[in-house]
Amino acid sequence: MVGAALVAAATGALIYALIRAGDHGWLDPVSLALFAFAAAAYAAFAAWQRRAAAPLMDLRLLGRRPVVAGIFVIAVATALMVGVFFLGSFYLQNHQGHGALMTGVLFLPVALLTMAAATAAGRVIGRFGARSLAAVALVVAAAGFLVPVLWSGATAMVAGVSVAAAGLGALFVVASATALGSVAPHEAGVTSGIVSTFHEFGASAGAAAVSSAAAASIAGHTGATTAAGFDDAFLVATGVAAVSAVIVMGLIPSKSE
Repeated sequence: MVGAALVAAATGALIYALIRAGDHGWLDPVSLALFAFAAAAYAAFAAWQRRAAAPLMDLRLLGRRPVVAGIFVIAVATALMVGVFFLGSFYLQNHQGHGALMTGVLFLPVALLTMAAATAAGRVIGRFGARSLAAVALVVAAAGFLVPVLWSGATAMVAGVSVAAAGLGALFVVASATALGSVAPHEAGVTSGIVSTFHEFGASAGAAAVSSAAAASIAGHTGATTAAGFDDAFLVATGVAAVSAVIVMGLIPSKSE
């Protein structure tokens, strides 16, 4: 119970700090205090797990390369997916003038391609390996995010994000397969919980990052500044996907390892 309370408090504080940072800035005193509290609570959780007779989780799981690779991929994939949905909603409604219902309809191709890519990834991951699939998926995502930067309008945004979603859908499969493929059956539940936790971290971090990058646009300013704000946020997503493609090549074990 003590371990569960500590990790829940730490995780709640960290996620709230990430969300608040998107609204008030990364140097906001309350956000910094929440980050500090989360760090202290996680340290206390780690110390408690080492002394508890029945620890909530084996901290050695976080030292395994496949588990670390899996949580990195899930965090990046969720950050990009949620961040772009968040950003796209503002773009289509505030900048393009679409209503909430039409915005939802325009996002349908994104959802369909995400599901289709995840299904396809589950079938080919055994043949090509998680490392190659993750790298290709991230390159596809980066290319998709670049489309709204190069061309303006709702059609370009939906088309680009749909392409990116195909890459992100595959990443969700890679993350689970990588993290859970190297653990014993009795460790699968805890490992799945860790992956789910980083899923939430990614969601809040992605929303915070894009809202900071596109602050002027989201605030509803008009003119060139509005377009530039959205372009900046999509460029951030492009850069994160591209850099992550390089990282996974070294982080995810190859099929022979």
